[in-house]
Amino acid sequence: MSKSVETANTVRIKAIVLAAGATEVSGTQIPVVMQSLDNRPIIEHVLENVRNFVGPTHTCVVVPENATALRKHAGADYIYAVQAQPLGTGNAVMQAASFIEEHDGDVLVVYGDLPLLRPNGLRGLLNRHRLKNADLTVLSAIVDEPLPYGRIIRDSSGSMTAIVEEDDADASQRTIRELNIGVYVVRAKVLLPALKALSPAAVDGNFRFTDCVIELTKNHLKVESFHVYAPDQVLGINSLADLAKAEKILEERSFHPVRSLAYEHIVFGTGGWRAIIGEGFSLANVRRLTQALANAIIRRGDEDCGALIGYDRRFLSDRAAEACAEVFAGNNIPVSFLPEPTPTPLVTFATAKQQAAYGLVFTASHNPPEYNGLKVFAKSGALLLAQETDDIESEANHLGAEDVVRIDLDVGLRSEIVARPTFANDYLDMVESKVDMAAIRAAGLATVIDPMFGVGKATLEVLLTEARCRVLTIHGRHDPLFGGRSPAPDLGALDSLRAAVRDGGFDVGMATDGDADRIAIIDERGEYVDINDLLLLLYFHLRQTRGMRGGVVRNLSTTQMLDRLAAHFGELCVETPVGFKHIVAGMQEHDALLGGESSGGLTIRGHILGKDGILGAALVVEMLAHSGKTVSALLDQVHNITGRLYIVEESIPATPQMRVIIPQRLRDGVTAQIGTHTVESVSNLDGTKVRLGQDHSVLIRFSGTEPVLRIQAEASSREECHELIGHIKAIAGIATA
Repeated sequence: MSKSVETANTVRIKAIVLAAGATEVSGTQIPVVMQSLDNRPIIEHVLENVRNFVGPTHTCVVVPENATALRKHAGADYIYAVQAQPLGTGNAVMQAASFIEEHDGDVLVVYGDLPLLRPNGLRGLLNRHRLKNADLTVLSAIVDEPLPYGRIIRDSSGSMTAIVEEDDADASQRTIRELNIGVYVVRAKVLLPALKALSPAAVDGNFRFTDCVIELTKNHLKVESFHVYAPDQVLGINSLADLAKAEKILEERSFHPVRSLAYEHIVFGTGGWRAIIGEGFSLANVRRLTQALANAIIRRGDEDCGALIGYDRRFLSDRAAEACAEVFAGNNIPVSFLPEPTPTPLVTFATAKQQAAYGLVFTASHNPPEYNGLKVFAKSGALLLAQETDDIESEANHLGAEDVVRIDLDVGLRSEIVARPTFANDYLDMVESKVDMAAIRAAGLATVIDPMFGVGKATLEVLLTEARCRVLTIHGRHDPLFGGRSPAPDLGALDSLRAAVRDGGFDVGMATDGDADRIAIIDERGEYVDINDLLLLLYFHLRQTRGMRGGVVRNLSTTQMLDRLAAHFGELCVETPVGFKHIVAGMQEHDALLGGESSGGLTIRGHILGKDGILGAALVVEMLAHSGKTVSALLDQVHNITGRLYIVEESIPATPQMRVIIPQRLRDGVTAQIGTHTVESVSNLDGTKVRLGQDHSVLIRFSGTEPVLRIQAEASSREECHELIGHIKAIAGIATA
């Protein structure tokens, strides 16, 4: 719970949670509220929901006399009241009378056996109560299911007149769809007199809280209601059958994501911060995050090193970069603000060249057009490590608009604390120094490039033109919608590039993603070359043709054919978690020649400490120039050494709950066999990777950049891959369409 919410609610609202009802679920000896649901007691689900609005010190939990386990679990911060005998919900609330008698605000009353209610239901209830200036507001459910709850009775004008309990309802009343759930918000000053006026019900002698509602309506006080419409929120737990149904509901929720607006929270993944534009990605969040980065610079005494800022062609990238520059300048930190949309590898290069305290580029890389984000680099040009991003993320999320220090950009430019340098020529010179430009010029290659409407166009065109290649560019114009698709150089997105190469008789086609740090290629026949095969080609070229020594580093989702090729050369292949920063660290540790990942990122020893699609393109044309062979002929040559393995991947929308459930199921379910394959080992380096014989494997992991679960298999045929994916999905309890 945020600090601001608790401060506001300590004055305005208190809560009473009724946890002293039926002492046990039918068929067990365990109290209802302490039954385990999704591996934690039911009461914890309820208290967690209430904590979104009312802090523990302003919440009274009404418990039975012997409630040691409940008190221990909930903790000492809560206030407790004891209901010695089970005399109904009205009597239970009476036990908390001293808790609210001096309170001059509202009281939220929640039944402790309602674990499935979502926070939005309580939020709507509290909001309507406040806006309607009501004395009492009842949370009701509009459902078609015949649930055993009281019915809301209304008159012809729609005003609530009574709540009839299920046992008291006649046949016509049982057809009413509006049910009383057992959640209320009421003014303390009207609640206490209504409680004192309660009398025991004739049927069972219990004091019913619903009679308070009737009392208030009779006294012509203002009674309102707020409806929830989802039946999965209103199930109370009274039996083992209810408990089993609740478990099923939570599991279904876990595997069916609800889109989260995430207006406030900044979360770093493996490739930086990414969020949906207008929701998580906002200029307000950019300013908060920049202030946290500025604070880190100031603490280190690194102000003189300054910050370097670039941006890509995405919607809002330029404005975000301006907002970022204003905050750094406002904190007396010099800013190098690159003057035009720029490839990420150029920012990586410039950060290291200038030894900036931080290098930043506003981009969401290959994500769909509705996303934007930020990558942050250290002085070396490498992405920040997890501990530093965790600290920055935490600080940013605790900052408010009032904590941000900024000046207008034009003031920063006039005062020269903001400069607009360019590093494009220096970067291109550096890339060209890594390849044999003379050999490329002599080869006279014909190339097609597809920057996918991103920032790779100008840099690639200059590089290839200086190499005397014939260059055709497609999808080079500025389009922040990227042609209506994700700017990821995957097979399904490169039909136009394939056709251009095939129909025009070009030697090769090359595509870069939205920020130009990833590459894919098309061979001379117009066929897509798998990224894993591209890494094989380049490693073979560097090691065999150029005679460079050293091993290779790959992440665990990249082909084990690289292991085979490295072994052929007597070199080491190192596996890392997903995230290019891990590949860079592995290269530095082992002095590796090449580092790469199956999504198209790569770099070589002595180059920048990040992936570079521009360098990748330069190495491809150098490979063709040196060998005099076609891409397909070179690939056949490499496959004669490594043999063939295929990779198939599926992506499934993921929820936070899945991150708990699926690893548990894999730990219990992966044994000695997967289908007909013998399990050789299981790695939890990043997700769960099950290694099988013959370099076959199956990997299941959650993306660090998107809310998806990735399942990947590598085997000798695509059919085997699909078979392995089916087996691992069955173990994880994931339905197959």
